[in-house]
Amino acid sequence: MIRWKVDIMARLKEAGYTTYKIRKENLMGQQMLVKIRDGGLPSWATIDNICEWLHCQPGDLIEHVSDTEEAPDA
Repeated sequence: MIRWKVDIMARLKEAGYTTYKIRKENLMGQQMLVKIRDGGLPSWATIDNICEWLHCQPGDLIEHVSDTEEAPDA
C-alpha cells in the first residue's frame, strides 16, 4: 500500500498553499483536494506539482508499507 508519510495539507499550508489559494489560482481541482484531504493519493502529475511547490522529492511525501502494517496514529 502507498500512503502519505506527512500531513500533506499541513505541509502545503506551511509553504503558503492554502486550499483557498490552490482553488483561486486553479492549481489543483476541488476533487483532488478532497481526495488528498481524505488520505487518498493523487495522480503522478499532481505529486509532481506538489514536489515542485514544496521543493522536495516524492519519497519525502509518500511511502510503501506492507498491508500487514498498522496504520500510523494521525
